[in-house]
Amino acid sequence: MAIDAKDLRVDYQADVLLEQDAPDAPFPLFDQWFKEAQDSDDPEPNAMIVATVNADGHPAARTVLLKEATEKGFIFYTNYDSRKGHEIEAHPHVAVVFNWLELQRSVRIEGRVERVDEETSTEYFQSRPKKSQIGAWTSPQSDVIPDREYLDSRKADLEKKYQDSEVLPKPDNWGGYIVIPELIEFWQGRSSRLHDRLAYHKTDNQDWKRERLAP
Repeated sequence: MAIDAKDLRVDYQADVLLEQDAPDAPFPLFDQWFKEAQDSDDPEPNAMIVATVNADGHPAARTVLLKEATEKGFIFYTNYDSRKGHEIEAHPHVAVVFNWLELQRSVRIEGRVERVDEETSTEYFQSRPKKSQIGAWTSPQSDVIPDREYLDSRKADLEKKYQDSEVLPKPDNWGGYIVIPELIEFWQGRSSRLHDRLAYHKTDNQDWKRERLAP
């Protein structure tokens, strides 16, 4: 492999992020940016990279989909027996990145993680398309499998088993996590690589402190 990317660059000029335009807490700004990402050409504005660490401190990152965000935190769903599930259970802190290239923006989040309650997980699972419900039952996520036929066979068996049902039971090892933020940083690309970075830190009294970071 030989890739030369030294001359790939973009001079960001889409927008600015200044203190006078930023709220005292991060959630109104995230809400605004997320809705603007929805209105952009981004095909999946709710895609977010979640990074975890294993018992040896080795990091791993993967893309999941945000399904709900409130002032309490950011919710996504997954298989609890996946690699990320095991790592979250052992070390319940993660880093999250949203990257909206069309808007020359990103948001970085750090926080602790908790499972959402079973009722919420079941309600969401059974609201998904049937093929997605079957997919969750089909895949032993992160396990080594022999070949693609293994998945296709399991999927076919499940489709036959639930051919007369539109709603499947939720697997016990599937559900939601909420990322409860301790840091939320907003990054807006600017010209000459002098980007705008505003970081909100959760204080001991549960308020938010806003700071500008050098790019």
